[in-house]
Amino acid sequence: MTDVYLYDTVRTPRGKARPDGGLAGLSPQELVRQQVAALAARCGDVAASPDALLLGCVTQSGAQGGHIAMLAKLHAGLPDATAAHSINNYCASGLSAIGQAVAKVASGESSCILAGGVESMSATAFLSDRAAFYSDDSLPPCARFVPPVLAADRLANAEGITRADLDAVALASQQKAAATDADPALQKSRVATGPLSGEECIRPQTTAESLAATPAAFGDLQHQYAGALEGATFAPLHSIAHAPPICDGAGLALVGAEGLGPSPRARVVAFAESGGDPAASLTAGFAAMDKVLARAGLTFADLDRIEFMEAFAVTIAKFLRDRDADPARVNVGGGHLAKGHPMGASGAILISTLLDALDACSGRYGLVVLTGAMGVGAAMVVERQ
Repeated sequence: MTDVYLYDTVRTPRGKARPDGGLAGLSPQELVRQQVAALAARCGDVAASPDALLLGCVTQSGAQGGHIAMLAKLHAGLPDATAAHSINNYCASGLSAIGQAVAKVASGESSCILAGGVESMSATAFLSDRAAFYSDDSLPPCARFVPPVLAADRLANAEGITRADLDAVALASQQKAAATDADPALQKSRVATGPLSGEECIRPQTTAESLAATPAAFGDLQHQYAGALEGATFAPLHSIAHAPPICDGAGLALVGAEGLGPSPRARVVAFAESGGDPAASLTAGFAAMDKVLARAGLTFADLDRIEFMEAFAVTIAKFLRDRDADPARVNVGGGHLAKGHPMGASGAILISTLLDALDACSGRYGLVVLTGAMGVGAAMVVERQ
């Protein structure tokens, strides 16, 4: 199998998912078009004529329905011969799209692919696709949909992670994000998009006291999903400050074989996906992480930077508690708890954040980990070039 490289990555800033949000005036396909244009400006004609466009997107209805990757391809003016694939793997969609691109290039099927994701949550709200699955009481309890935030509360209780633990990681994310948002070394891949040039969801005024005073917000969901929980109850722990803000965003990577022309930023060492027990939702990312490190033959000691998706505060608290990773190398610019989670785009955004962090520290190996609802996980190891 041939080596596969990430020639460059770009991302939008993340905009609040509300009518006056910084990206709300742009369609999902326009968010993608601006990232395609940015890659073409950086990498030349090769980025403007890829073999395929692979695009993660979770809520594929309304403004994001009708095959969003095809629509984005046409809107961006990519060649007719460019194949297009819309991919939904929940919160790991953007990284899954890049992983599929890597596999296509490694097999020799393609030589140059644009891959990433988009989510305009101001235009297409979470769960607005109204899938029957979300409320199908005919399914066995273990197979019924449980909202991610409810899964987060259940996981925190099962793992013995306290409210103080959640407050600590939420505060750290906000502080690091506020301190680095204007740092050009850590924002190399971020492209001003529409009127937005910086992250819009960061709350720099967050303090330990304000976090401690914010009440848990999601306890009522236990009653609504009592059937799926088989009557189990647990202490509500997560507040809105422990959940990533809903937002708009997009990210793309130029994935290709050696010799495309521009100098690559990183080589893909390994990629892995994993399913998981839906009843232990939000843990499949850990399984994918273990798998990808084994494939790469690396340990946490070998990693210079880690981007671990802060799906909810419980996930990053569990990671820092249970794994032998240096906290100073993890989410150095803050994470989803501060910057937000544009679902289908998050994997591509975090890859770009990882490459920026590696460049900034002149590091060698980096790891990105995505985790999602109902047992979805993906992870990738890269080597900076």
